[in-house]
Amino acid sequence: MALAKELMGYPLISKRPLLVWSTSHFKKTTQATQFSIKPFDRTPRTSKTGVVAAISEDLVKTFNSPTGDRKSEEDEKAAVKFKVRAVVTVRNKNKEDLKETLVKHLDAFGDKIGRNVVLELISTELDPKTNMPKKSNAAVLKDWSKKSKTKAERVHYTAEFTVDAAFGSPGAITITNKHQKEFFLESITIEGFALGPVHFPCNSWVQSQKDHPEKRIFFTNQPFLPNETPDGLKKLREKELNNLRGDGSGVRKLSDRIYDFDVYNDLGNPDKSSELSRPKLGGKEIPYPRRCRTGRHPTHTDKKAESRVEKPLPMYVPRDEQFEETKQKTFATGRLKAMLHHLVPSLKASILAEDFADFGEIDGLYKEGLLLKLGFQDEIFEKFPLPKGIVKTLQESSKGLLKYDTPKILSKDKNAWLRDDEFARQAIAGINPVNIERVRTFPPVSNLDPEIYGPQHSALTSDHIIGHLDGLSVQQALEENRLFMLDYHDIFLPFLDRINALDGRKAYATRTIFFLTRLGTLKPVAIELSLPPHGPNHRSKRVVTPPVDATSNWVWQLAKSHVSSNDAGVHQLVNHWLRTHACLEPFILAAHRQLSAMHPIFKLLDPHMRYTLEINALARQSLISADGVIEEGFTAGSYGMEMSASAYKSSWRFDMEGLPADLIRRGMAVHDPTQPHGLKLLIEDYPYANDGLLLRSAIQTWVRTYVERYYPNPNLIKSDTELQSWYSESINVGHADLRDAKWWPKLNTVDDLVSILTTLTWLASAQHAALNFGQYPYGGYVPNRPPLMRRLIPDESRYK
Repeated sequence: MALAKELMGYPLISKRPLLVWSTSHFKKTTQATQFSIKPFDRTPRTSKTGVVAAISEDLVKTFNSPTGDRKSEEDEKAAVKFKVRAVVTVRNKNKEDLKETLVKHLDAFGDKIGRNVVLELISTELDPKTNMPKKSNAAVLKDWSKKSKTKAERVHYTAEFTVDAAFGSPGAITITNKHQKEFFLESITIEGFALGPVHFPCNSWVQSQKDHPEKRIFFTNQPFLPNETPDGLKKLREKELNNLRGDGSGVRKLSDRIYDFDVYNDLGNPDKSSELSRPKLGGKEIPYPRRCRTGRHPTHTDKKAESRVEKPLPMYVPRDEQFEETKQKTFATGRLKAMLHHLVPSLKASILAEDFADFGEIDGLYKEGLLLKLGFQDEIFEKFPLPKGIVKTLQESSKGLLKYDTPKILSKDKNAWLRDDEFARQAIAGINPVNIERVRTFPPVSNLDPEIYGPQHSALTSDHIIGHLDGLSVQQALEENRLFMLDYHDIFLPFLDRINALDGRKAYATRTIFFLTRLGTLKPVAIELSLPPHGPNHRSKRVVTPPVDATSNWVWQLAKSHVSSNDAGVHQLVNHWLRTHACLEPFILAAHRQLSAMHPIFKLLDPHMRYTLEINALARQSLISADGVIEEGFTAGSYGMEMSASAYKSSWRFDMEGLPADLIRRGMAVHDPTQPHGLKLLIEDYPYANDGLLLRSAIQTWVRTYVERYYPNPNLIKSDTELQSWYSESINVGHADLRDAKWWPKLNTVDDLVSILTTLTWLASAQHAALNFGQYPYGGYVPNRPPLMRRLIPDESRYK
């Protein structure tokens, strides 16, 4: 009777008839339960006495047995066997090629003769006799062959486990896939335990045993800090992490799930041409964050460079980081449009030996479609390095693909991009609102070595701007915080000689001064254009001011175009790629290597880490690689990634990556405890900052609530071995070239952890959105943000 009370949670003898839970009851319960993480429910649900089990008719018969023999309570429980059911949800592919279809049929046949998917349920408790986790019997998925032709996106299978009454709470499931083909396991729900349905969120590809003999391990959605891990799960927790880390050797297969670090030594293609050789990024010579290791063999001509994988062959990322089918289709279509957007003008020039003749031809991109209008689809498609199937699809749908939507910048006023007020507005509300800074010293001063790059002081003087300051002196404007600047001098100048030596590329290192008017809006008042000095008589700096006649008007417009081109390059290579992609990759790799899927911080970060490794790998393959889209379409050309690395070395600081720290660093805000968020914006109408502070505050509130729930005692932060290993590896391995920097935040308190997680979440979500999703609305019209400039501005003073 005592055993019955423990199992049932209430006496067997009552006025009401004994209730036996039926399958229909389990189904009803399952339907009402959401597959979600409940971060604030840290206590596993158990019966009042701590024993968790299902109730079956066999169990009731055991209690009602007339025999008088009584064994020990543990033996009594072990003698009672009962069954629980697993509902397994597998997600099907929408489209399969012929090979996949054939293998699927073979697996359906093999399933009938015993080559099944086998599951085993693992308890949170240890067996006192063996000191090993308690396990169920091995169970196979039922009806795989019958459901193999099901066309539904999700297919539900069942499996039946037999456990004894002393089993305890289920904590993990192991799976062996004896089929030939991988399958995507979405979730598992166990029905039949007194605590109710037990959920296992999986969302992972389960490989065939022939490729990966190790059993796959999945844990319930109950989070555990390392020191809270139930005894029955401790070894499995460590085993799963070891499986994900690998041993740092070997060529990675596409089916692998191994996360490891490497340098950027795969951007060039020296085997194809010496001109396509690129320096290694990462190390003492050129510091850079680490990427995901693929282990590919070195090139023949440079043993320090990793061999290339060219499209359409896929780059390695851990299998679960690869795009799902829907995401893959959406991303591929968008990337194709972006490639065409950058390459069509170049292809037009190469085929017809001419550039765009006027703005009307550019407008044709949005009205008629450039290829259809000019009628040379066949020639262009022959030049595209795309598979024949894709080329055919493009030809059939070229009208839709190559006729672009009208960018936002043109939607209301097609001449808005020419105006100074719009040029200034985009500095605080456009696609790159994170570079503008307050002028603290006038004239501005360079931080570059004057022995190499000439005088540090700018050519800007008070005379250039005094007439545009609404009657203020320069000193008054500085004191009233009304002078602001876009400063691309130091990042571009060291590379200009090499960039300007490239065919069809010309650039300046620019500085633009803005004045904050009484209306609270910015207006540009001067642009400095710098070139590297070549001798004492060489005029390396030039200042352009707002126009006074037709000639100076077009010089001013061209100067703004060079500023926009600088801005486009820094936006793409530094603010977007480096700060929200490359610098996050080490934290993602370390999270998978050091934080168990059971860890509450992993569960918090996981949605924000998803797909980043795949996107970064695709970028290495076709965007930032030698002859990639960035090199082809941006002024910096083959030196773009070295510029990115220069910015990483000189200005990237993790402690300044979040708001409000970044705003204060740029002088766009000052501390003010009386204001919301504890600071005052010096430009009240700064949309990026106004919205960003609200979003950052919401992120911080959520993160703090979550963290404080799991770490009520600050000592738990220091003693959390997985958490400390994650942060340490992110810095010491992932950002090894900057690991000795003094500015890295400590991780000792709840406040430290909240700050670090808030910054990472901000960068992966809101900051990335601000820098990514406005690219077409503003950059889709090339004259507004020309990524590549082909000529320097004529100097009229030379002809007087």
